[in-house]
Amino acid sequence: MNTFIALFRGINVGGKNILPMKELAAVFEGLGLAKVQTYIQSGNVIFQAESSSTQELARNIGVAVSNSHKFAPQVLVLSLQEFRNAAASNPFPEGESDPKSLHLFFLKSAPSNPDIKKLESLQSAGERFKLIGTVFYFHAPEGIGRSKLAANVEKALGVAGTGRNWRSVSAILSLATKEK
Repeated sequence: MNTFIALFRGINVGGKNILPMKELAAVFEGLGLAKVQTYIQSGNVIFQAESSSTQELARNIGVAVSNSHKFAPQVLVLSLQEFRNAAASNPFPEGESDPKSLHLFFLKSAPSNPDIKKLESLQSAGERFKLIGTVFYFHAPEGIGRSKLAANVEKALGVAGTGRNWRSVSAILSLATKEK
């Protein structure tokens, strides 16, 4: 069995696309996925599957949620190794001591023509970013709530994605690697 992490975008935010984690876990189990664990309400699921195709798993999970809850969420599935590599490649280790200041945007694919100049023009003092493959790392010591750069990441990169702060990344990794 292979271990995977599913990252949902836009569920349980602002009263829209409500999907309790218990129901989400049941959807995964209904697909025959094993050792399903969820982490916080924003849609992070650790699970095991025989399959090795992250795209096929994401598609099947999306269809199952659409069938059971009548909305089609964006789902990104990463292998445990991909997730582990993303965390290990963090170019801003000093941000780990303030986990709400460090964000990883997991992208659907590597951007083919990212507008880095646009991102640089939106960058506030103290903000730093780096694109490594399919992960956009963003360190914002003052927070991302008002960050113009954070608000325009996907548009400038031309690729959909979903972000997680370092606290969530660390907790998901810990759950995924804990022996059961």
